[in-house]
Amino acid sequence: MEPTQAVGFAHFLGQTDTVAKAILVVLLLMSLLSWYLIVTKLVTVVFERRRSAGFLEGFWKAPSIAAVESQLEERHPDEPFAHLAWHALSARCKGDAEFLTRAMRRVIDEDTARLESGLTVLASVGSTAPFVGLFGTVWGVYHALVAIGLSGQGTLDKVAGPVGEALIMTALGLAVAIPAVLAYNAFVRSNRLVLAKLDGYAHDLYAVLTTGSSIADQGTVVPFKPARGAA
Repeated sequence: MEPTQAVGFAHFLGQTDTVAKAILVVLLLMSLLSWYLIVTKLVTVVFERRRSAGFLEGFWKAPSIAAVESQLEERHPDEPFAHLAWHALSARCKGDAEFLTRAMRRVIDEDTARLESGLTVLASVGSTAPFVGLFGTVWGVYHALVAIGLSGQGTLDKVAGPVGEALIMTALGLAVAIPAVLAYNAFVRSNRLVLAKLDGYAHDLYAVLTTGSSIADQGTVVPFKPARGAA
């Protein structure tokens, strides 16, 4: 950062009042929260995608469902597909096909809720940050009008500070909102793809567990029936 820029921003902080400083603190907290969610969810998505690819490769190459069960017992499931398989295998031993269907649907719903955690915060930041910045803009314009009223003349030295404050507030609001909106859209699309693959995998797993067919069997797949009220 150039010295003139640092001095300019320091001057901006020095001339702001309590309300403007409170707005800056709110924008800073919103930015920190959104970037924390962006980074943590991005890391989670990358690692889960790799683990899911490894599990699915091993699943479709397994000689039998018993081999898959043995693999899951050795390594606790830590991603959606292994998690679904683990609970499906447990449900198969405890009930009929309808019980298996409900158990699988419950697991998919749990993973959906987990994948969507934090997205509401990103959406809220993306939608409200511009208005927080706009409030700071209105406050800066108000200061400019007060300065004009007190001086009786609208000279540049009287309005430059408040107007500059207003423009900076607008820019900060957008700077906080844009990353949150872009991240929200990216995570929603990523979750949609994962859940679509998970639902397709649930169909195949259901067929294997209820018909006793081989994992590698490419015959007719028994449809996986969603629970009542499910999409």
